[in-house]
Amino acid sequence: MILDHAADVIAAEGVSALTMDRLAREADISKSLVYAYYPSIQDLLQSLLKREYRHLRELQTAAAESATTFEQLVRRVTNTYLTYIEERGLILDRLAAEPSVAKHGDPTEYSRDTAVRYMAQIFSDNFDIDIDIALPAVDISFGMPAAAGHYLTRHEVGRQTLEDITVAMIIGSLEGLQQKYTTALKPLVRRPGKNLK
Repeated sequence: MILDHAADVIAAEGVSALTMDRLAREADISKSLVYAYYPSIQDLLQSLLKREYRHLRELQTAAAESATTFEQLVRRVTNTYLTYIEERGLILDRLAAEPSVAKHGDPTEYSRDTAVRYMAQIFSDNFDIDIDIALPAVDISFGMPAAAGHYLTRHEVGRQTLEDITVAMIIGSLEGLQQKYTTALKPLVRRPGKNLK
């Protein structure tokens, strides 16, 4: 409840408008109760940002697990991300711009390693790519939805258009990598005892 009220104030007026006194009034609780949960405004802001990212990652995980094709997986995860940014991006931007919480400033970083390993294993299994190639490819591709989210919050463009562009770029880059992998990056297999002589 405290974090919900903090998010409302931040969305309406920005981080600088949030004080412990105001938060206590908005939530209709005592200031000491706010301090019992959050010893400082910095702790509160960091907790709010982590909560937002955790919720986003939970939604993306559910979207990923509901997919039946790789393209559907990429589309659903991207859609979930962009929809969340469209709805909550102002709060995320304002929190991420606050110096005291800046180190937590990118939603793609929250639980990133787990998410990258999950997606890379799917890419590896379905496209016959070594996991050592799939991991960096997927990790790099995580930047595309983040870039689309930044674009969405700063330009007059439809979310569906950005989703289509982002999905095409992710799928296209991974398909290009798969083609390059089969012709140039896949390790040679040599049979012992066979030579040109």
